[in-house]
Amino acid sequence: MAEDLRQALRAFIAGVMPGRENALVFGEGPKHAKLMLIGEAPGEQETLQGRPFVGKAGQNLDHFLALAGLSREEIYISNAVKLRPTKTGKTGRLSNRPPTKDEIALFRPWLMREIEEVAPGMIATLGNVPLRAVTGRSLSIGEVHGQVLDAGETGLPLFALYHPASLIYNRSLTDVYEQDVRALAQRLKTL
Repeated sequence: MAEDLRQALRAFIAGVMPGRENALVFGEGPKHAKLMLIGEAPGEQETLQGRPFVGKAGQNLDHFLALAGLSREEIYISNAVKLRPTKTGKTGRLSNRPPTKDEIALFRPWLMREIEEVAPGMIATLGNVPLRAVTGRSLSIGEVHGQVLDAGETGLPLFALYHPASLIYNRSLTDVYEQDVRALAQRLKTL
């Protein structure tokens, strides 16, 4: 994300969520990348390191990207929501939670500006939240994973993938995820 867009988003968040502007996790990668990956929201490790997909889900993602012959250096990676959504557990410890509709709506204009700025050849969404945020439709990843869709107002092709964190909780998705990532890699060869 270009520095001017980062500064504008920081100022916006300072106005609506004072004190949270320094916890933003911005997208990273080359402008005009062939592929832009969009996840849900940063987790604990992402917030601590200020980088997208560096926790356990990021390790899963890196593994599958390598299987498909893709590397992080050639991909732009971001999230639909740029702040970690949390909840407090019974022990008082913060844990991740899915972003609310309001949080997704708050960040959607910024995500759309980021997509326009990056101008990728294709978008791959990781899970339901970014799939719905980008397309503006109530799609389900279970119904459309592994398919190329129209990314709505961006005019770009969109490839729907399960979120790599889903493999942590549901190991039975491993083969499906690998097939989908390989299909994505094949599709990228045509761009």
